[in-house]
This record gives sequence, structure tokens and C-alpha cells, in this order.
Amino acid sequence: MDQKLDQIDYRILSELQRDSGQSQRDLADRVGLSQNAAWRRLKALEAGGVIRGRTVVLDREKLGAGLVVFAMVKTRHHSADWLDTFRRHVSAIPEVIDFFRIGGEYDYLLKIVVRDMASYDGVYKRLISKVDLETVTSYFAMEAIEEQRPVPLG
Repeated sequence: MDQKLDQIDYRILSELQRDSGQSQRDLADRVGLSQNAAWRRLKALEAGGVIRGRTVVLDREKLGAGLVVFAMVKTRHHSADWLDTFRRHVSAIPEVIDFFRIGGEYDYLLKIVVRDMASYDGVYKRLISKVDLETVTSYFAMEAIEEQRPVPLG
């Protein structure tokens, strides 16, 4: 990271993780800065890429997307071309909300959010339709004990 962060930056980031929709005035009050100083720091954090965007946390159940599936993927292919094709393919599946290349027995981990098992079956069929995969092993979450926790800061 190019940008050196101090305790005020960390307080700003903590506050934004708690509530990214708060006003600049409220943010400034909570971190002990003037509104202009808080705005300048916020803009610097955005320009430096520390803040990549702002989002809201949705209630999956209320939106009818209550099934969470963790799909572990193994492949025989490790070329740059295959990886590029796989990344584009998986990234085009909107139900895949998190996508990681991992070390260990499997090569990739996908977090998939869908309405029900039939919906997951459709995602699974799309996943395997355009790329050669060795294994896809799926784990179904029974309960979200902690989800979308804030990133621990300095």
C-alpha cells in the first residue's frame, strides 16, 4: 500500500464500515474532524484505492435468496488463457457473489447466493457449461453465524 494511514484514517474507515450511508457531517463528528478535513481525508482514501466503493448490506432472506452455497472447484488446467476464460465465465454469473483462487486441495472457492436448490442447480449447470473442470464440490450453509463482518483495522 502506497498510502500511510494514521489513527484518524482508521477511525474513518471503521465508521464507514459500520455505516457507509452516514452524512459527511456525522462522519466528521464521529471521528473528531471538521467536515472539510473529513471530506479531504475521505477523498484521499478513495483516490488511494483504500476505499474501492460503498455498499449496503441486504437481508438475503427478505429478498428470497436464502440459500448460500460454497462451491469448491478443482481444475486440471493452470494456464493463463484458461484462467482468463474461467474468470470471465464465473464473473458473468451474478449469483456468484465472492470468488477466490485458493491454495490447498482445491483451486477456487465460490460463494453463491440463490433462492433454493433448484436455483443452485441452474447455477451449477451454467458453471460447468463452458469450462472444463475436474471437480465441483458444494457445501450448503445452514446458518450464517457471522457474515460480512468489518475488516479488522490497525
